[in-house]
Amino acid sequence: MIYKYKYQTPNGFSDMLMNSDGKYLTGLWFEASRDMKKHEINCEERELPIFKETSKWLDIYFSGKELDFTPEYKINNLTPFRKEVVDIMNNIPFGKTLTYNDISKMIAKNRGIKRMSSQAVGGAVGWNPICIIIPCHRVVGTNGSLTGYGGGIKNKVELLKIEGNDMSEFFIPRRGTAI
Repeated sequence: MIYKYKYQTPNGFSDMLMNSDGKYLTGLWFEASRDMKKHEINCEERELPIFKETSKWLDIYFSGKELDFTPEYKINNLTPFRKEVVDIMNNIPFGKTLTYNDISKMIAKNRGIKRMSSQAVGGAVGWNPICIIIPCHRVVGTNGSLTGYGGGIKNKVELLKIEGNDMSEFFIPRRGTAI
């Protein structure tokens, strides 16, 4: 059985929804975002220990502090390639970013191949079912473009600000060119 829970975010953000299988966090996304399509929304709403732990994590995160714990999560349909991308995202430090191209070069080097597609990396980043905790918002375009965030560009900008990023390094692409 899948359960859901709604988390009220601070001003400036869309509220968030969570899914759980009863034990693990299986989804975390911004309400009314493109990411909603990836998750179970027609399920029972229930307070679970994992939702309380995730809410505590989010409270600390939204206060602008780094965290020393991670709620237990489980990622369904995790292919080896997606796992590589998730592992790299999980190692991007608070307040830092990597580009899709940086990640593709890391994977190519790890695999001993000449080149890895940045578009394939973008697909794996966009597939991420647990936003913020798996920090896909820390992945940006090579030229500083804040593109490719299923949780919405407005939320991505605010997440990067919370982490103290220098926002002059980034820009929001013209309408119709961003995901």
